[in-house]
Amino acid sequence: MRHFDVETLTPGRWRNGGGATREIASWSTGTEEFGWRASVADIDRDGPFSAFPGVDRTLTLLAGNGVRLTCPEVFERLLSRAGEPFAFSGDLALAAELPSGPCRVLNIMVRRGRWTARVERVAARVVPPVGHAGVFYVLRGRWQTGENGRVLASGQGVWWDDDNPSGEGVTPLSPDASALWADIARAE
Repeated sequence: MRHFDVETLTPGRWRNGGGATREIASWSTGTEEFGWRASVADIDRDGPFSAFPGVDRTLTLLAGNGVRLTCPEVFERLLSRAGEPFAFSGDLALAAELPSGPCRVLNIMVRRGRWTARVERVAARVVPPVGHAGVFYVLRGRWQTGENGRVLASGQGVWWDDDNPSGEGVTPLSPDASALWADIARAE
C-alpha cells in the first residue's frame, strides 16, 4: 500500500483555468494511456468538464456545497452530499456549475473494457480483494493500515495496484470514521 496526503500532492491547473487536479495514482506507470486513475479535483468556477472517450468515471463530492453536472438531453445531476459517488461515461461532454461556490471531488477513472470500478462509502474494516487495485480515501475520523501501520486522518489515504498480495486492510479507529473505497478490478 502506498500512502498519500492530498495536501502534499502537487496541484496541476486545468487548461481552462476552472480548477486544479492533484493526482493520487495513475496506473500503469510509464505508459501514456492510463488503465485507471485516481485524483482529487478542486473546482473553482463554472465551465466545461473534459471528455475522456473510452473511460468510465465516478465522481464523489468531498467538500463544498456541490457541483451540478449537465449533459443536454442525457442527464442533469446535482452532487450535493459529501461521500455519495456518481458514475457516468467519460465520453460525454459535460458542463459543471457551482451553485454555491468552489468544491472538491474525488475522481476515479477506468479505461472501459480493461478495468471496472466500484466506489462506496464505508465505516467498517476494508480488506482489498486479492488481484484488485484500489484507492482508500479518509473522509472523517481515524483509520489504521495493517496490523501496526500508519494512522490516517481526513484527506489522507492509501492506494494499491492489482499486484498487492498482502491482504492488508484498513481499520477504523474512531467511532466517527468514514471513508471512500474505490475497488478497481480488471474487466473479465
